[in-house]
Amino acid sequence: MKNAFCFTGGFALQAAFLLLSLLPVSIEDAGSIYFFDQPLAGFLALGSLLTLVSMGIMLPPRWSLPLTAAGTIPAMLAPLVLIGQDIDISTGLAAWMMVLAATHGLVRLMAGFAKMEHTATRLLVPALFGLMVLYLWEVCVRGFGVPKVLLPAPSAVLDALLAQSSILAADFGQTFLKSVIAGYIMGNGAAFLTALAVDRSPFLQKGLLPLGNLVSAIPIVGIAPIMVMWFGFDWPSKAAVIVIMTFFPMLISTLAGLKTADAMQKDLMRSYGASYSQTLLNLRLPCAMPMIFNALKLNSTLALIGAIVAEFFGTPIVGMGFRISTEVARMNVDVVWATIAVASLAGSAAYGGIALIERATTFWHPSYRKARG
Repeated sequence: MKNAFCFTGGFALQAAFLLLSLLPVSIEDAGSIYFFDQPLAGFLALGSLLTLVSMGIMLPPRWSLPLTAAGTIPAMLAPLVLIGQDIDISTGLAAWMMVLAATHGLVRLMAGFAKMEHTATRLLVPALFGLMVLYLWEVCVRGFGVPKVLLPAPSAVLDALLAQSSILAADFGQTFLKSVIAGYIMGNGAAFLTALAVDRSPFLQKGLLPLGNLVSAIPIVGIAPIMVMWFGFDWPSKAAVIVIMTFFPMLISTLAGLKTADAMQKDLMRSYGASYSQTLLNLRLPCAMPMIFNALKLNSTLALIGAIVAEFFGTPIVGMGFRISTEVARMNVDVVWATIAVASLAGSAAYGGIALIERATTFWHPSYRKARG
């Protein structure tokens, strides 16, 4: 019933789009529905007709998906063409019908690709979702004339990214390559070694862990100024903040992972006469790897957040946090969003790299085997 309702609604949407794109009404009639010159109208009508054919005739995915894409692309381009011609589409019914048709087409493409089990399609679905978000962001911001100081369009953010590329590259080097990488390695490495010591020494479990819970509850805005006073304005103070932020998540995750080996496995190791170190290396650490990698992925984002926030409290005249704070004061919101985009891409790349290492390292884990099946 739900699928039939969605199919009927999508079919009606595309049909309405087809009719609106064919109506011979002048675009100069302000305050009414906006329409297009004949070449563009024919192109839009053809794209919508292809989409209708793909929906009305139950074609296999290798045919229906290309037809849907052929209908979606012109529906996406039409409102952008009007906006590029400085035409107000805020009250234009036809333009927004095309935005809805384009969104519907992207959703159908994502639903079709999600059913496929190829690696390329698994990457294509999130890419299409991101494209849909950026498209709706662009059309809504520019179509409704949202002030740039409130929310710049993605095109404006891209322009700022290209115009300020050298400055943003220097900020990236200061924040990510210096502060984040150094603090991330030191924090996770120290936490892993401490977890091994805590696992070996029961008194540390009773003394250190409650203190860790206390320290981890301290807000970053309270730690960052102190670290700047202790280690100066350059990257060591930011790395110190990252160490504090990443230490205890890794410590807790490693200790929890070391306990995942069940009693029968430990008894088997003891029956073979294995020592503590042999049991640790051959059984307990492999069992702990999934939780260790979870902490590494979590800390990859925490480290970047910690470095950026710490730069608000003192840094050389370079860095992502410094750029955000200064450009907000200057009302250059597009540069702020460009910096956020660079930080997001860096954090996502770090998370994805760790996830790939996790998959190569823990391919034997039951959850991975289940995901593959």
